[in-house]
Amino acid sequence: MNLSNGCPVEATLDLIGGKYKALILWHLAEKKLRFSQLKQMVSATPKMLTQQLRELEAQHLIHREVFAVVPPKVEYSLTELGRSLMPILVAMRDWGANYMRTNKSQEPCCFMMERDPMY
Repeated sequence: MNLSNGCPVEATLDLIGGKYKALILWHLAEKKLRFSQLKQMVSATPKMLTQQLRELEAQHLIHREVFAVVPPKVEYSLTELGRSLMPILVAMRDWGANYMRTNKSQEPCCFMMERDPMY
C-alpha cells in the first residue's frame, strides 16, 4: 500500500476496492466460512477468489485458520480490523439501495438486504 498523498479515502479503497472484497467481508461478518462456502456465495472464479482472500489476509482484514486434518480444512473469519469496516459496508448498501430506488426505479433484492452484520 503506497499512499503517498495521505488520502484516507484512497486508503479505504485500497483495502476494500476490488470486485469481490466487499462481498467476501460481508459474508464473513456473520460467521466463519470455508473456501467452498465462499465460492458458492461469490461469483468469482476459484483463482480470483483465492487472490482476493490472500489480499484481505495480507491486509489483516481476515484470518485464515488451517486445520491439520485430511482432507485439509481452512476457515476464514473477520479480524477486528475487518469487523471495523462493517459500518462502511452497511452505509454502502444503504446508499446503493436508495440510489436504485430513486434513480433506477428498481427495488434492491440481493442477499445484503436481508441482514445487518453490525448486530
